[in-house]
Amino acid sequence: MAIQEFTLPDPGEGLVEAEIVTWHVAAGDTVDVNQVVLEIETAKSLVELPIPWAGRVASILVPEGETVEVGTPIVTIDVGGDTAPADGGAAGAADDVSGAADGGEVAAEMQTAADVAPAETGESDDEPQQKTLVGYGPTPSSSTRRARRGRGAGGGASGGGTLAAPATRGFAKQQGVDIDTVEPSREDGVVTRDDVKKAGGSNAPAAMSTPSVASSAPPAPSADTVAKAAASAPSVRPDKPTAAAPAPAGLSDERIPIKGVRKVTAQAMVSSAFTAPHVTEFLTVDMTRTMEFVRELQGMRELKDIKVTPLLVVAKACLIAMQREPMMNALWDDANGEIVIRSEVNLGIAAATDRGLLVPNVKDAGRFGLGDLGREIAKLVEIARHGKPSPAILNGGTFTISNIGVFGVDSGTPIIKPGESGILAIGTVRPMPWVVENERGEQEMVIRQIAQLSLSFDHRIIDGDVGSRYLSTVGQILENPAKAMLWG
Repeated sequence: MAIQEFTLPDPGEGLVEAEIVTWHVAAGDTVDVNQVVLEIETAKSLVELPIPWAGRVASILVPEGETVEVGTPIVTIDVGGDTAPADGGAAGAADDVSGAADGGEVAAEMQTAADVAPAETGESDDEPQQKTLVGYGPTPSSSTRRARRGRGAGGGASGGGTLAAPATRGFAKQQGVDIDTVEPSREDGVVTRDDVKKAGGSNAPAAMSTPSVASSAPPAPSADTVAKAAASAPSVRPDKPTAAAPAPAGLSDERIPIKGVRKVTAQAMVSSAFTAPHVTEFLTVDMTRTMEFVRELQGMRELKDIKVTPLLVVAKACLIAMQREPMMNALWDDANGEIVIRSEVNLGIAAATDRGLLVPNVKDAGRFGLGDLGREIAKLVEIARHGKPSPAILNGGTFTISNIGVFGVDSGTPIIKPGESGILAIGTVRPMPWVVENERGEQEMVIRQIAQLSLSFDHRIIDGDVGSRYLSTVGQILENPAKAMLWG
């Protein structure tokens, strides 16, 4: 018997640790070369890890939910007499993972939710795996995978097979809810925080209502008794504040571990806020013509497969304005003492997900026409929300758009993503009174579709006139989309 020890490989991007999210195997299972055995979560993405040997799982060394450093042994494999790992061994695997994370074949990583779904169900995969995993390519021996442990009629998946984010698992544990008994509401079978709340709420009445206690409680004092006691009580002002009243029985504060996406987001925002001097400018825009333009686009046969929204027009307006003000796409290179004006715009779209705020970006977005840009944005947002975005999808952005209007918010002061120089937030589009000039040259008040734009930029790179011209150009295109033909 020969035992091989598989250590956590380096995911690249300067990351030094990762959390074990889901084991796809258990002790005693047989594995093939390059078979996916677990899923890890780094501060930037979810990554599936294959095993470089064929054999039998001897032991799982790190349970789900634990965060370990790169190089930590996480599983041992009994490979029999052959101890030579495939494809250069675990050391080579670590190099491959790092290389892929640094921006390998993005197309292979950009799987849709439909691509992810078969791996997340309780059924076995009889077809060869189609996607290329981080650090490894598909091989004939990796075409069969061990079936994921299914959820029985009783609800629980043995061995932690339930699909849920680490934060959701922690929340369920705090609420005293067995995560394996929670029925998922999402089509991909992933248990969400709301599912846990619903499962916990179904038990709340039985836990909180105890008739025997209520029936044995002493009778409430009469109003006269309360009044007399209040009048006779001395008026004493405490020398120091009194302690807060304890929480009602059965209730407790919720504690969420600071890790994963939340941890890296916090670090990035603090670094950006106290490194780049932010300037935020606001512009109120008449979006009436843009809204009419969106309705026209929605009726076009060529765009029937795209969900056309005002965000798409805003994205195109940002790209056109960037051609007129290229400094908005610059980078402050402190190490080399340079300002780098990038040749390509990698347009980030902020997306709220169960894991936190993710910002996938469209590489070289300026090369796309309106239709293709819409398809790319929709694909990346879908991957961010329901798939497993790779570091290549999330890193390398140069400018970001945040659509805060979907939450009914009018404006804000967005923080620039580190490595970028600007971010534009668009608020909700509302019908509001607006002063216009009629055909007779007279001013009159009418109801128009109004929105507010908020542009934050790095004042080390971008002077006020540059930022103001950029924001004005975006606003003019949104007020009259025909100018996109003139300037684009």
